[in-house]
Amino acid sequence: MRNDAAPGFLADCPTRLAVEIISDKWTVLVIFGLSHRPRRHGELVGLIGGVSRKVLTQTLRRLQRYGLVERDERAPRRVEYSLTDLGRTLVEPIEVLTNWARDHGEAVVDFQEAADAADAVRAHTAG
Repeated sequence: MRNDAAPGFLADCPTRLAVEIISDKWTVLVIFGLSHRPRRHGELVGLIGGVSRKVLTQTLRRLQRYGLVERDERAPRRVEYSLTDLGRTLVEPIEVLTNWARDHGEAVVDFQEAADAADAVRAHTAG
């Protein structure tokens, strides 16, 4: 069997790192949330619906380790997070994905609903 996969998706390739970084749903939202200005932790919690404080903290720490986010402690209890120069390079690709979702999300949902309906019919006729 021949492997026609693009080299970018094979083992030990930088593409895997990019996919690993953005595959966490909170990562993309945090980067987008910081894309216009630095924000405090509580601001991000309010901006990003559904994220817990604990998960946001974990996500911010992971993004700091990747060099995408920096933590600025100007004064006690006044910690802000912002994108680094490297982190800002992800804003445009995230905007492209956001536009794709806006343009094609309804079609994906339609396909999901059709697949769910077909599964329900198969389950009903098999049972």
